[in-house]
Amino acid sequence: MANTCDVCGKRRLSGHTVSHSNNKTKRVFNPNLQRVRALINGATKRIKVCTRCLRSGLITKSV
Repeated sequence: MANTCDVCGKRRLSGHTVSHSNNKTKRVFNPNLQRVRALINGATKRIKVCTRCLRSGLITKSV
């Protein structure tokens, strides 16, 4: 699925943009995904990972 973290499953959220006059229009909050090469089961794979998973060290990057 597009715009989904392969580690934690975080995906897009929907909400509203609220103007100064309190008008509400639909908008989408996308996760901050990065394409990285990671070691998975001893093999190098390209996966999409959110920056929260990268920062907390849930994956091991390959060289």
